[in-house]
Amino acid sequence: MRWIVRAIALILLLALTAGGALLLIPSKKIAQIAETQFEAATGRKMTLTGAVHATLWPQLGVRMGPVEIANASWAKDGPMLSAKEVEIGVEPAVLFGGEIRVSKVKLLAPQILLERRKDGTGNWEFTPPAKPASTDPAGKKVPSAGSVRQAFSLDQGIISDGSLTWIDQATGQRIALSKIDATLEIPSYTGPANFNLKAELNGQPMTLTGTLAQFAAGLTGKAVPADVTVGVGASNVAFKGNLGTSPLAAQGKLVATLKNPAALAALVGQSISDLPQGLGHDSITAKGDVTLSPNGALDLTGGQITLDSNAMRVAGALTFPKGKPKITAQIDADALNLSALAASNGGGGGGGTGSGTKAASGWSTAPIDLSALHMADAQITLNAPSIDLGVSKLGQTRAQITLENGRAVADLRQVSAYGGDISGQVVANARGGLSVAANLVAKGVSLEPLLSDLADYKRLDSEADVTVKLLASGNSEAALARSLSGSGNFTLGKGALQGLDLVGMLRTLNLNYVGEGAKTIFDQISASFTIDKGVLSNDDLALKAPLLSAAGKGQVNVGAQTLNYTLTPTALSKADGSGGVQVPLTITGPWAKPKFGLDMNAITGDKVDAAKKDLENRAKSEVAKKLGITPQDGQSAQDAVRQKLEDEAKKGLLKLFK
Repeated sequence: MRWIVRAIALILLLALTAGGALLLIPSKKIAQIAETQFEAATGRKMTLTGAVHATLWPQLGVRMGPVEIANASWAKDGPMLSAKEVEIGVEPAVLFGGEIRVSKVKLLAPQILLERRKDGTGNWEFTPPAKPASTDPAGKKVPSAGSVRQAFSLDQGIISDGSLTWIDQATGQRIALSKIDATLEIPSYTGPANFNLKAELNGQPMTLTGTLAQFAAGLTGKAVPADVTVGVGASNVAFKGNLGTSPLAAQGKLVATLKNPAALAALVGQSISDLPQGLGHDSITAKGDVTLSPNGALDLTGGQITLDSNAMRVAGALTFPKGKPKITAQIDADALNLSALAASNGGGGGGGTGSGTKAASGWSTAPIDLSALHMADAQITLNAPSIDLGVSKLGQTRAQITLENGRAVADLRQVSAYGGDISGQVVANARGGLSVAANLVAKGVSLEPLLSDLADYKRLDSEADVTVKLLASGNSEAALARSLSGSGNFTLGKGALQGLDLVGMLRTLNLNYVGEGAKTIFDQISASFTIDKGVLSNDDLALKAPLLSAAGKGQVNVGAQTLNYTLTPTALSKADGSGGVQVPLTITGPWAKPKFGLDMNAITGDKVDAAKKDLENRAKSEVAKKLGITPQDGQSAQDAVRQKLEDEAKKGLLKLFK
């Protein structure tokens, strides 16, 4: 029984103690001190309204609300902060000693406004009021040192169910965060500050965690050591180094993983074109040493960047000399896969599948997306062991790429492709529509895989030396092909023309030497050509082969992908090249499935002429026999027939006059 009485007495004692503690808490004084100290530290007025309630658990302090913190004088979008309720915790040890030390501040449902005006000034940059002039021990006045921040500390700052709006007057950017739960710890005003935030950014989860090594200096905007990680959805950026906010500047190590960059940019109020596959459409990862200057310039050294599956090592800079991004970079890449670029522009050449509508000729009529050429200016040096462009495949590549105001120039210093080397320049100009130009020299290029990739043509197997100058304009593959103009020449070494056996055709005068398994072996082919409005013309093709030679002339309609060409081979000639059989071969129709024909009326050659004369004489002799005519000595069958007809005609005329 005594233990029960003692327990009840203890409970009553604790209750009386707690009640007494509540009575001892100077609630209004705490609120007044909070208002006064905040204004002294920041120069901004904090207004606490509503009833003030003392709290004992979980921490000694007061709860009051609503609360409002004034914005900068130049801001016009309302207070910097307003909250339904604020809870302030104090240290009981100093409370009973007559002092009040704020150790906790909790804001319920605060609405926070962060704003930066056009000159870069942020509304979070507080300016405490200047202290009045004081006097020294000798009675002399000491002038004020100006605005001085009052030191403070905060064991725990908490935001629950808050929202934040970011406004940039210079760019018009506006970002809104909702469902904010955050904590802030400032054990020492001049020491480190730790922060942790969870929120939603346009429906996507967002996190912000990190440490500022020197809170007081960082509060003024000075660059201080920082370790910060930002996450939005599946994307995150981590920075460790020196970070300042007034002006925004940074120097340190950056590690970033960006998923769906176009959608991510839209979340923060930016608009970028949907990047092609291979250039960051799905993901961008980057790490390296970065320096962000106050003017917005960004330098990267020791950079490792991966765009989708394309990895590269980068050293470069991003500047804004004319308000538009300019990229200067040295890129050493691994094997690059940019095949999606061709697919996004309507597919490859003749007959390939694409996303656009196909013209009757086989070229795509889908508009070519030129937006990427206007996103930024650039000067990039590229070194890659291979590049897959979809319509063509390159080996070791060294190139200088310059992009300015929508005009891209690629200087090909070394390009290994299809077993040979290519050098020259390619230009794509999108300043007003699209025009492309090429001035290229190729040495030892294997034609079968090249023509197969570019034009789905697989009949010519040889190595070639080619020189071309080309120009085209139009906003689709079909328009470019129809407008193509230029000139060039080529020389082919030993090889084979698949699908056509010229020697067999000439020996038998039979077109069945065409198709699968048929081929013409040659030692050399050379020609020059001109192109006008998509039609290639040539009149000096020369073919040399072990058993024949050939000359060719005609047209190749690149726009329509058709052929109208005549190849005249000479076979069975004498050792000195004279004589032999010649029969023109016509090649017409679509180049994917051409038609071949022999011009029998134009067949020439010593043996053919002799055979034709013998056949003619035999035919005339047969006619004479049928008519009962016997040629006289030295008279041909043709003359004998003619004489017989004349004699019969004279007899008929004499009868008319009798």
